[in-house]
Amino acid sequence: MDEVRKRAELDAKSRGYLLNPDPEWLGRLMEGLKFNEERYGYPSCPCRLASGAFDLDRDIICPCDYRDPDVQEYGQCYCCLYVDEKVHTTGVIEQIPERRPKEKFERAMGLAVVGENETVKEEVVLSTDRKLLYCKVCGYVVFREEPPYVCPICQAKREMFTEIIPLSETKFSTKE
Repeated sequence: MDEVRKRAELDAKSRGYLLNPDPEWLGRLMEGLKFNEERYGYPSCPCRLASGAFDLDRDIICPCDYRDPDVQEYGQCYCCLYVDEKVHTTGVIEQIPERRPKEKFERAMGLAVVGENETVKEEVVLSTDRKLLYCKVCGYVVFREEPPYVCPICQAKREMFTEIIPLSETKFSTKE
């Protein structure tokens, strides 16, 4: 448990954030992270349902892709593990909207939308829509369907990511 907390504290400090000031709430979040790491092999968000498939859960591995935009806009992340100075000082924590697209959750859970409010379980197939993307500011490279909201290295916005398109093998024909 100490290792999980130390990792969260170091990550919070590196981004100028603080951890939730409520010791009981923070303890439950740390337990959730530890439990998920033991269960899946990676620390998925304690506030979201993970599938257990790394490629499908990549966006919700703590700190998740949505943390930085949430803290910037609301002063806290979705599960309130990471908070800004104002939230830490006042202790006022509010419910914020879920940023993770519904489609990502449904794909991770193997659900397909059938009708207006109907879903059915389908076989989980890893996406082939992934692209090789790089940050034009720092050169960070990622293989995903879409860029992260914020570059984890330099904090550039997602608009600064562009796709790397590999050159295909060129076949030369010879004339006799």
